[in-house]
Amino acid sequence: MAVLPVLALLLLVCWGGPQAAGQKRKEMVLSEKVNQLMEWASKRSVIRMNGDKFRRFVKAPPRNYSVIVMFTALQPHRQCVVCKQADEEYQILANSWRYSSAFTNKIFFAMVDFDEGSDVFQMLNMNSAPTFINFPAKGKPKRGDTYELQVRGFAAEQLARWVADRTDVNIRVIRPPNYAGPLMLGLLLAVISGLVYLRGSNLDFLYNKTGWAFVALCFVLAMTSGQMWNHIRGPPYAHKNPHTGQMSYIHGSSQAQFVAETHIVLLFNGGVTLGMVFLHEAATSDMDVGKRKIMCIAGIGLVVVFFSWLLSVFRSKYHGYPYRYVSS
Repeated sequence: MAVLPVLALLLLVCWGGPQAAGQKRKEMVLSEKVNQLMEWASKRSVIRMNGDKFRRFVKAPPRNYSVIVMFTALQPHRQCVVCKQADEEYQILANSWRYSSAFTNKIFFAMVDFDEGSDVFQMLNMNSAPTFINFPAKGKPKRGDTYELQVRGFAAEQLARWVADRTDVNIRVIRPPNYAGPLMLGLLLAVISGLVYLRGSNLDFLYNKTGWAFVALCFVLAMTSGQMWNHIRGPPYAHKNPHTGQMSYIHGSSQAQFVAETHIVLLFNGGVTLGMVFLHEAATSDMDVGKRKIMCIAGIGLVVVFFSWLLSVFRSKYHGYPYRYVSS
């Protein structure tokens, strides 16, 4: 009977030996991958990858770390303006992670350029850039692991919120100092100080209602056109279709917009406002009847044309809207 425990021990050793060896090999491979990634990350916050590196460090197991990958096309002949803008924000995010207490070997930031890893684009059936995908430490990417660029924009702060949601790694975005704002403020103060100095004896211009009304109108037009939304979300200026090369200046969704769209809407709002001003002047001014008629016709034309274009933009974003005015 004493032979049975010995046989059982031998079976456990024989059975557990290959498993233990396999587990040890996995640990060694994982350690080598993490050490290599940490070495690359210490030199450059965003690791550039080709097809071989992507398959080895992102797709192939074992892996106990997440990889945020930006798929892009930065070569000049690709003419992807949005890719360059998104890359700048992505670099800010990765640098904020690299030089902060959030730096850890549980997450890495990488980039695959189309001209360096076109096979990766084909493998993932990807046909647009830029695209951000989180490859989690366990399992395959889910729907939420693909960043909604068109909705959320590519500002580093928005990317950081998405990364925190997918990986539980909170990154405080630290932007490099921007001296444009203080310089513009200083220039504005200098201009105001110069005007006060030159016209110190006559400050009636400060009480000019027309001037203040114009300033207030410009501010209202900028805000109602979505400038604050652009500042918060950081959307791209426009979108270029990678297949046809066609530029889109109006976003097709009511949940997002392009910067160019803001400028277009601001222009249309300004046209409608100018038309209303002409109509008001035609009705209340003391000019002769002929000039008032011309001003009235011009005002009606401006309102009709620009309001029609505004309605066309609205229809393109709210699909199924049944009404139109003059133009479709």
